[in-house]
Amino acid sequence: MLSNDILNALKTYTQNMTNKVALVLQTGEHEKRAELVKFLTQLTSVSDNLTLIERDENLRSPITFYLEVDEKNNGIHFSGIPSGHEFNSLVLAILHASGTEHKLDKTLSNMVKKIKEPLHFEVFISLSCHNCPDVVQSLNQFALLNENISSEMIDGGLFQELVSERNIQGVPSVYLNGELFANGKIDTAQLVDKLIQRFPYIVGGDDTEALPLQDVTIIGGGPAGIASAIYAARKGLNVTMIADRIGGQVKDTVGIENLISVPKTTGSELTGNMQAHLSDYEVTIKEFLRVDKIEKSAENPKSPKKLHLSSGEVIETKTIIVATGAKWRELGVPGEKENVGSGVAYCPHCDGPFFKGKDVAVVGGGNSGIEAALDLAGMVNHVTVFEFLPSLKADQVLVEKAEAHEKITIIKNVATKEVIAENGKVSAIAYEDRETGEIKQKALSGIFVQIGLLPNSDFLNGVVERTQYGEVIIDEKCQTTEPGIFAAGDVTTVPYKQIVIAMGEGSKASLSAFDYIIRES
Repeated sequence: MLSNDILNALKTYTQNMTNKVALVLQTGEHEKRAELVKFLTQLTSVSDNLTLIERDENLRSPITFYLEVDEKNNGIHFSGIPSGHEFNSLVLAILHASGTEHKLDKTLSNMVKKIKEPLHFEVFISLSCHNCPDVVQSLNQFALLNENISSEMIDGGLFQELVSERNIQGVPSVYLNGELFANGKIDTAQLVDKLIQRFPYIVGGDDTEALPLQDVTIIGGGPAGIASAIYAARKGLNVTMIADRIGGQVKDTVGIENLISVPKTTGSELTGNMQAHLSDYEVTIKEFLRVDKIEKSAENPKSPKKLHLSSGEVIETKTIIVATGAKWRELGVPGEKENVGSGVAYCPHCDGPFFKGKDVAVVGGGNSGIEAALDLAGMVNHVTVFEFLPSLKADQVLVEKAEAHEKITIIKNVATKEVIAENGKVSAIAYEDRETGEIKQKALSGIFVQIGLLPNSDFLNGVVERTQYGEVIIDEKCQTTEPGIFAAGDVTTVPYKQIVIAMGEGSKASLSAFDYIIRES
């Protein structure tokens, strides 16, 4: 199952292990157990510090195993075969358990360590989900930081009865102590927010030394934010980046073929390359956190600003670059939010496999919508595309492919009115024929929303001027209406939301911030 190239790479990764790690596999019979045993045998063969132990531990299933360090369960469990995108989750769990340093921000680590209550997380995943590993890996790190916390990755494809029992139709789906904690389009920053809401005592009270006055603080970790950080660091400035996740929306993109000089790549590969480039420079990174408020001086607009973080920290900075990007736009109709993860989804690559053999809808006829329809058509029984306008907005080459596909139907000039559910699962979509006004229904099992993006700019209310759509208004130098605050990428009024444009705008914003610092200092 594991190629020689992978095994050789694992030998290199495990050379610096300081603790012995045992993979303890539950005994018993299961149709996938032999495959899992072979997989784990190959994996543990790369280092004398790794062993496979089979014994009765009363775990969930004969295909459930946990990591044991110093003859103690360290709280990290896997139910299924963590291959595909989850292979990295297993490898990182082993390395971190063996003594490899965590990359979590110190403040965030301290917050996790403060949790006093016993927390057991179950993360239902799909091996084709690009978003799931981030959640699994973060919760695994939480488990290593705090013995009150445990985490279990569960492959939904191998535990169908459990998936049906809990009405799960989207991944990742996170349960805490047996109750739904978060599902649908989630990331680590949202998990941290939920922990703060549930355990507010974990915020503040640290003796962590505050950062000195920063020259540039960048909010956002996508292409624009990373380009800004690199350009600012190359100028010798003190730079901090605050991001809910490195990569931003790009991380969810499967295929990228228009990044000049890179004929073909993926979102995860590009994110890794950007992160590696960023690591070449001295940039303070605070990941999985958000900015709650920006405090500016009414008396002197050119004086340093204060950023208040969700961790309780306050960062004082001469300039700010806002590069927070955008998020998926919601339909805003009855039944949508209530059924996220139960038939309403925003990522066809992540959640498409849950609808194998079923009828689904894609709302949106732009490039993302038609691409989603073509992708889903290879997995589901049939796809119906609903487009608000009388014609599709997607590129002609995509439109022609969709129109020629026998498993895709396109309905134009219609407005989605309601998501209908029965017994906790989506059962139909109600829509209006915009020409006749007639309300119709179509029975289906899933609805994938692909109607564009909304800028992540709510936290800037009262700080800088924005358009009616929430885009930050900037000039040709990325300057906002507030001195010392710049903005770049999809969160701004710059036309054409593209990766290469965001990178250019982020670089420009840093050069403008540098020029501002020189002139105003």
